[in-house]
Amino acid sequence: MIAFIGIGVVIAAIIGGYLWEGGTMLVLFQPAEFLIIGGAAGGALLIGSGPKILKTMISQLAGLPKSGPTKKDYLDLLAMLYELLTVARRDGIMALEGHIEHPESSAIISKYPSFANNHHAVSFLSDTMRLIISGSGVQAHDLEALMDGDLETHHEESTKPSKVLMVTGDSLPGLGIVAAVLGIVITMGAIDGPAEEIGEKVGAALVGTFLGVLLSYGFVQPLANNLAGKAEENGRYFIALKQVLLAFHKGCVAAIAVEFARRSIYSDVRPGFTELEEACRATKG
Repeated sequence: MIAFIGIGVVIAAIIGGYLWEGGTMLVLFQPAEFLIIGGAAGGALLIGSGPKILKTMISQLAGLPKSGPTKKDYLDLLAMLYELLTVARRDGIMALEGHIEHPESSAIISKYPSFANNHHAVSFLSDTMRLIISGSGVQAHDLEALMDGDLETHHEESTKPSKVLMVTGDSLPGLGIVAAVLGIVITMGAIDGPAEEIGEKVGAALVGTFLGVLLSYGFVQPLANNLAGKAEENGRYFIALKQVLLAFHKGCVAAIAVEFARRSIYSDVRPGFTELEEACRATKG
């Protein structure tokens, strides 16, 4: 939501300052300039990306009002993992097989919808746990490298839309200059006309430069940064999941394994030690 508030602030500041200086809104209404800049930027976006990236970008932009993983999400994640690892310690590691092979029907996982509805997180847990349960003898450092490769791939996929959007934002000032040059070309064709007409055409051309710079630095690049930040926040959720699985594979008890994960969470959403302890104790109840 704060991103849309920021957009409103940018528009209010620009338009308010312009009107305060005695500007006329009608002068800024140049549909042809919008068409040139917007159409060229949209075409460049299509050239520099593919259907998959565009689909992901639209999904991420639609999710802007939503926050990243919250403290409650992390508490649910750690409590769920604590409960699974407790089962493994009490009943043997093979007792986890049913939860891992069919997570959608797991009595434990289904209690935590914030995790159960995160399909990539569920897949990450299931695939990693299968290796641990299978007793294939994979060493801890090899398992960590395997998980890091998975997380790196997921991170690259999630950050591609922000990178493409950033490149598009970088191109907007140049496209604004293109629109301005075209406006000057039109002006030169009417150079022998009255001064009022020439001034109007030059003003319309300069609006193109204004729009290109404003759209780039006021909207598109900040949106790209926002998407990149959201990807980092979501990636931290998977790092916490990785830390628990790795600690479990090394032989740590459930309480210590989830503490490894808690320490890897960003401070603003990190559950306190006592909060996590109470959440884990509640799973026993």
